Formats: sequence, C-alpha cells, structure tokens
Amino acid sequence: MIEEHEKRLNLLKGRLENLKEETATEGSKDLQTDMAVEASQKPIVATEKELGQEADRPSGPVGIDIGTTHIAVAQNQRNHINLVKQLNAFFTIPQSNFTRKILKQNEVTFFEQDGLFYIIGYSAEGFANMFAANTRRPMERGLLSANEPYAVKVINAIIHTLIQKPKNFGETICFGVPGAYIDGTGSVVYHESVIKRVLSSLGYTPMAINEGLAVVMSELADEAFTGIGISMGGGMCNVCLSYISVPVVTFSIQKAGDYIDAMAGISVGESATKMKLMKERGLDLLKEPKGRITLALHIFYEELIFNLVECLHNVLSSTDRIPKISGPVPVVLSGGTAIPRGVKEKFESALKNVRLPVEISSVRIAEDPLHATAKGALIKAMSEGE
Repeated sequence: MIEEHEKRLNLLKGRLENLKEETATEGSKDLQTDMAVEASQKPIVATEKELGQEADRPSGPVGIDIGTTHIAVAQNQRNHINLVKQLNAFFTIPQSNFTRKILKQNEVTFFEQDGLFYIIGYSAEGFANMFAANTRRPMERGLLSANEPYAVKVINAIIHTLIQKPKNFGETICFGVPGAYIDGTGSVVYHESVIKRVLSSLGYTPMAINEGLAVVMSELADEAFTGIGISMGGGMCNVCLSYISVPVVTFSIQKAGDYIDAMAGISVGESATKMKLMKERGLDLLKEPKGRITLALHIFYEELIFNLVECLHNVLSSTDRIPKISGPVPVVLSGGTAIPRGVKEKFESALKNVRLPVEISSVRIAEDPLHATAKGALIKAMSEGE
C-alpha cells in the first residue's frame, strides 16, 4: 500500500511543511486539507447531552466516536471543535400509560419495545442508580453486543439525541472503528457495516476511520501525521502506526478499561462498577497502592499495558510493510483508560523491555484523551468532504 503512495507522499511532505508555516499551497487536498490541519490545532469544547436539549442539525462535516461507554459528536466551529456526548447505555422498566406520561413530562428519552420502556443515555444512569442496578450497554468489548437483541436500535436512538438529519443531504460523517483484533471475538466487518447503515438512514455519507489513526489525525499534525496512535477505551485498545497519515499497521486487543474493572473486581470480591468508581476517583499508578482495591487496579493496569506493548512488538516485528522513516516517531495515548496519572510512565517502562522496528521519540498523553477519536474523525471528514 505504501508503494502506491510514494510519489504522492513525497509531495505531501513539502505541502505539510508549508502548512505549518501557514503558507497556502494549492492542491493540498491529497490526504489533508488546509482546513483540516488548522482544525487539528483547535481546542475541544465538550458538553454532555442535557435532558430536553434539542439535537443539532449539522451544516458541515461531522466526526463521531461510537465508543463502548459514550457516543460523541464533533463539529468544526470558528475558534474551537464543538463536541457533545451521550452515555452509550440503556435501562429498561415495565411499560404503562402512567409511566409514559411521566417520562414525557420530564423529557426523558426512551423508546418502547416488547412491553418495556428502553430509557437511553444519561437518563438510564439515573434510573439504574434509583433501582440500585447497573445500566446495560449496546456495545461490548468495542463492538456491537451479541447479547443485546436491540443493540442497533439503542445506538440509533442515542445518535438521534445528538444529531438530526444534516442541512445538506449527503454530508460527510466519519466514525471510528476498531482495527482487526488479534484476540477476542466478534466481527469488525459486521459492526462497521451496521453503523454505516444507521448513519446513512439519517441522510449522511458515512466513512470509517481506524480509531488509532483518528488519534494520529487529532494529535500529530506537527509530526506530519506520522507516529503511533493508541486509543485505550472501555472495550478495546486500538493501535495504528501511521506514515504521513497513511495507516501502515493497525490492530486491536479486546482488553481495556472494562477488563481492568472486571478482573480487579473478581480478584477482591467487588463489583466492576465499584472498581470503575475507585479508578476514576484519582487512581495514581506512580504511588504505592494502599489497600487491596488499589493494589488490584495497579496489577491489572500493569498487565494490560504489558500485554499492549508486547502485542505492539509482535505485530510490528512480523510485518514487512513498515516504510523507511527518517527519524524516531512519537506514541500518543488516548481514551479514558489513558487518563490516570502514571499510565505514560508505565508504558515507557514496558517499552524498555522490547525492541521495536521503529525508534520511539516520546510517549505522551493526548491533549484531550476522552475526545481525541471524535476530533480525529472530524478532521478526516473535513479533509474528505471538500
């Protein structure tokens, strides 16, 4: 694949340098446009979907991150990237005329199916807390859940709370998808095809981008979109080695934040939900763990990072498609699982135990780890939609 791009990539190197100097270059649409590169420098202004808040009707390209935990939609504004997100979850309660009336009065988003109200998004979390139960998810380990018969309908309903049909029919929308996994179960092809159908039904022209590449697009404009992007989400870790925005190697492992929560919980006899709350309350991997819960989280964080780096080494070492890159490349970590203090240092430590076929210049955390995938998808949509 790289051979086919060689001439175009050499031209693009010069164009990207000119873009960094803010010099207009004609014909810079080959892989990235001036507008898209400029967008990569804009900050993200993120908000959660509020009850009763009307869904937006986009007037330009859209980026969407359909993650295991959240769905986030990004659009380009004059001085920032505007992003709104919704919890990717649902909760069911028995159907009744009285309950229907109360839900509508309180602007709770739901749909009806098989004698049940399917309450979706952040509203589902509130109901789950009230009933001392867990929400359910339409996605599992980064893909559509095979255990939820109405998973597609739930995701469709959640997306409708965030965006309506575009002002211009056929507007480009770019969504993140996992790379081919080297372990685990499920079908990436099925997942991608279903999401395309959902977005097409809204009047968009959908296109997919690997989640790891989306991180590169969001974070590595100054490095000519060359480096390793890693999205550490709830269900998966997605990896992409990119060369001048071309995805050279992509893969995923079906271990991430949910795996840490579940395994740590099993080890100490606590629920995954409690472990998640403890993790999000300021877990510090650079401090000695105090207590069995923190110790369990440390152990499975280190196990995940070791496994991720080992897979990175094995995959890169077994391919002959890696181009000759003139210098070291950066690694960018993103996603909610990358947020705790010490993840970067643990990853750097694990890298010392392997010898990669590409030299690493630095490891860093994305500027906005939770929303890097949505921003990168928007940048891709902007570059392809012109």
